[in-house]
Amino acid sequence: MRHFIRQTHRWLSIVFTAAVIANFAAMTRGTPPAWITYSPLPPLFLLLFSGLYLFALPYFGRGRSEKSRASPILTDR
Repeated sequence: MRHFIRQTHRWLSIVFTAAVIANFAAMTRGTPPAWITYSPLPPLFLLLFSGLYLFALPYFGRGRSEKSRASPILTDR
């Protein structure tokens, strides 16, 4: 599941970038249609949710317990 969300996040970033570039290209020709102006918003919202999930992933679940076991606290100095 994590791999799928990570790959989806990467592809959404490509779609978002292409939509923003198309938006700027359309603005050079005058006022663009509304569908071009608002086309970056759906991938942006999906990027928000997938990015928040990927950001929180290390702090919850299996990753945190493995990390705490892998790095013991050094008490002797």
